Amino acid sequence: MLNTAMNPNIPATPPPSKMTGPIEKKAPKPMITKKSYVQAFKTNISSSIEDVIRVKEAFPTLSANEVGKMLKAKNSSGGTKKPKINMTTRGQSRREVIIPMTKTNAELIVNSAHIHISNINKCLRNSKSDIFADFIQYNVNGIIITMNKPTSDLDLSTIKKYLKNIQNINLNSIESPRLPKSKSYMKIIGLLYSSKLGVMFPDIIEGVLKDLHLFKNTTLASKPQVIKASPKSDKAVVWVDIWDSQSGSCAKNIINRRFNVGQFIATICRTNMNPGVPQCKNCWKWGHSTLSCCSHISRCAKCYGAHETEHHREKAWCYMENKKANRAATNMGEPCPHVFKCVNCKGDHQADSYSCPYWHNRFNRDWHGRKQQELFRK
Repeated sequence: MLNTAMNPNIPATPPPSKMTGPIEKKAPKPMITKKSYVQAFKTNISSSIEDVIRVKEAFPTLSANEVGKMLKAKNSSGGTKKPKINMTTRGQSRREVIIPMTKTNAELIVNSAHIHISNINKCLRNSKSDIFADFIQYNVNGIIITMNKPTSDLDLSTIKKYLKNIQNINLNSIESPRLPKSKSYMKIIGLLYSSKLGVMFPDIIEGVLKDLHLFKNTTLASKPQVIKASPKSDKAVVWVDIWDSQSGSCAKNIINRRFNVGQFIATICRTNMNPGVPQCKNCWKWGHSTLSCCSHISRCAKCYGAHETEHHREKAWCYMENKKANRAATNMGEPCPHVFKCVNCKGDHQADSYSCPYWHNRFNRDWHGRKQQELFRK
């Protein structure tokens, strides 16, 4: 075998390469910058400088970076967010126009709703408005006209003029058209339930609120409700509902404000919407709303029969003739001879009566919870 190093005519073969494939470049190592204790404090704004000193005294060997990590872990574990309080309920759509009136007038308009819708749209076009009415529906307090978009004050006045020209209608029982509003719920704390002035009645609170400058541009949605903070407490909690916008602008202006009631200083606080226990208008039981009721049959609030309360005169057994029981039919206009029976407390009154103990404790959820437990035990 010839030696290639001695023979210059034979080309030298290069040694085999150990690397196969493309050569990868190593990523540069990140530079570790040492933080000072002041920088560790600034990266954890929720911590105080006393926390940094306390950790350093407990662990003298820790660097500033390690102290910062410990403070960050502490703040992230203990920083639980408070639940958001929704104190404003959104009312009906602003496209709906509410017109309070008597039941007779409402039935007269709804029975010929297609004619009134056509006439209202003609009046709106004559006033050069781009809004038109879609349909009319019956409501407990009157009628509701649904429009294609939110109405203005000029459109409301046009609808009001048309209603005054309807024949065979009682104009004195028709109120001005208005737009729906939302409700905001608040509570007032810092008052005694009973003092030298006497028991803190709702009428006293209502008179005080109406004279306050804080409630000058605010309208109460209902009477204030006064209850004890707890059964053995001498403090009172006053629940106040006001008419408001969907954003709750009126309530936001008076939240956390304070005022005098006699010698006491009261504070207005936020509270969750609908703090009371709801009563179903379908089965008349407490603890759930009408929309979430599981009963497929409407019950009467007077006799708990399988009919609506307004049909008690036509459907209740006490009005009908019963030859076996020697009972004649009750004449029209005579009072009901039937003794009302409340489905909740078994008292001699309607299920929606204000004298029912369930109604008096409608803001006391603990009381309703105890009543539910008593029913389950039975």
